[in-house]
Amino acid sequence: MTYDAIGTRENIRIMDSSANKGMKVDILEYQKLLGGKNPHNAQMMYFMEKQNMKARQPVIYLTNDSVKVEPGAMSYFMGNLEMVSGVTVKNALGRMFTGAVTGESAAQPEYKGTGMVVLEPSFKHFIVIELQAGEEIIVDKGMFFAAQGSAVVSAFMQKNFTSAVAGGEGIFQQSIKGPGLCVLECAVPMCEIDIIELNNDVLKVDGNFAVLRTGGINFTVERSAKTLVGSAVSGEGLVNVYRGTGQVWLAPTIKIYNSLV
Repeated sequence: MTYDAIGTRENIRIMDSSANKGMKVDILEYQKLLGGKNPHNAQMMYFMEKQNMKARQPVIYLTNDSVKVEPGAMSYFMGNLEMVSGVTVKNALGRMFTGAVTGESAAQPEYKGTGMVVLEPSFKHFIVIELQAGEEIIVDKGMFFAAQGSAVVSAFMQKNFTSAVAGGEGIFQQSIKGPGLCVLECAVPMCEIDIIELNNDVLKVDGNFAVLRTGGINFTVERSAKTLVGSAVSGEGLVNVYRGTGQVWLAPTIKIYNSLV
């Protein structure tokens, strides 16, 4: 049996598709929302479409594989699939602690077998990344949406309290370690993300708009100048500092969108 989330619906297109072994991910995009019931909604949807604010939805096809899904992100699934909680006695206490701090559920659903898993639509953007064995990314809390069963998803605790609070990243972020595909939900599209390559180098960022870094990058918060007087004169104060070898993904336009709220 084959599965198709689009069928004959002409208002949906596949804007991205990725596959790895027993898992395939399609990112669907609704070209129009056709269910408006009043003029106010119609006007709002018209301008949203003009600004590329379209509903998008990940669809995951499994063939004797599994996928971990962010709690609450599943819309529906079909086929020969079994859903398990992903929580064992060994990690239950740890998940309860980090869940209390981060606000995330202690149970991370996992779907195993062959079939189709359709996740919730969103007006945000979805980014699909294929991680190699041992490759790790650290992402902002709330970005993780789904990951292939072979990937390890866990809470990542900042190394010091100052970085957690002053840097705006929070005490916990999320670590995703390959191999496997992962689906991230991002406030901006990939075309508005600057991928900075570091080779035993230092990157200083004035603001909390780094959305992802690879595992070889160390994050701290420091004064922008060597002295308190220098920081006061420059007007910059504290900056987020990334050191090491790897990538840092910056989304500078997030600051613009936040200023419009």
